[in-house]
Amino acid sequence: MPFLSQFLLADKVVVITGATGVLGASMSLAVAEAGAKVAILGRNAERTEARAAAIRAVDGEALVILGDVLDTGQMNAACNTIRSTWGRIDGLVNAAGGNMPGATVGPGQDLFDVGIEDTRRAVDLNLFGTVIPTTVFGHVMADQGTGSIVNISSITAQRPLTRVLGYTPWMATELGLRYGGGSRMNAIAPGVFLTEQNRDLLIAANGSHTERATKFISHTPFQRFGEPEELTGTLIYLLSNASRFVNGETVVVDGGFNAYSGV
Repeated sequence: MPFLSQFLLADKVVVITGATGVLGASMSLAVAEAGAKVAILGRNAERTEARAAAIRAVDGEALVILGDVLDTGQMNAACNTIRSTWGRIDGLVNAAGGNMPGATVGPGQDLFDVGIEDTRRAVDLNLFGTVIPTTVFGHVMADQGTGSIVNISSITAQRPLTRVLGYTPWMATELGLRYGGGSRMNAIAPGVFLTEQNRDLLIAANGSHTERATKFISHTPFQRFGEPEELTGTLIYLLSNASRFVNGETVVVDGGFNAYSGV
């Protein structure tokens, strides 16, 4: 296979959950520009349509599917729709996830003040919001004998952060042992990217950086937040044949935050 063609996603069908978010928008467009047909899966009709319109504007193919990643029935229905439209599924990007204000330790609080229900919802979203799509779409890829799953993790999985609860591992070993390397799973751990979910934690009402944002930036050698487009190269690599022997890895994309000791 020619070297550069390994990185192309031509004729592949890629499902992206959580594509309605800031990072999901950049990812879905990049995957389409790399040649893939993209199934945009989210709960917000207006945003999913906007993501699809952006893909079609660059002559890409997009399919809008409304669904909740925590609902197995909806994921099965989505899977059937994608297969009836394009016949196969070659990639899954588990981008649905993140934290919520009630599941973090706010200023002036301690661990015992964290809202249990909010924490449960955050755990469900980050754990089962990845496991359920993986079992549904991953099963198709396993039956095909080929496919790539990419989880959007967090720098928190590598380095604990104050006020943020932990993340969970994935099923890469099981896929590798049972399906002989055709199906694989990896993760991307972004550093600090400004999204709608964390905006209130990082940006003050007057538009300046909060104290927490300043701490993040000062401990990032690049001295800034990441840009959504700076995740897409790693994503394309992990979805493409160029990474076909890569399994169970977490690629940190954080401007050096995890490597920097602060000294």
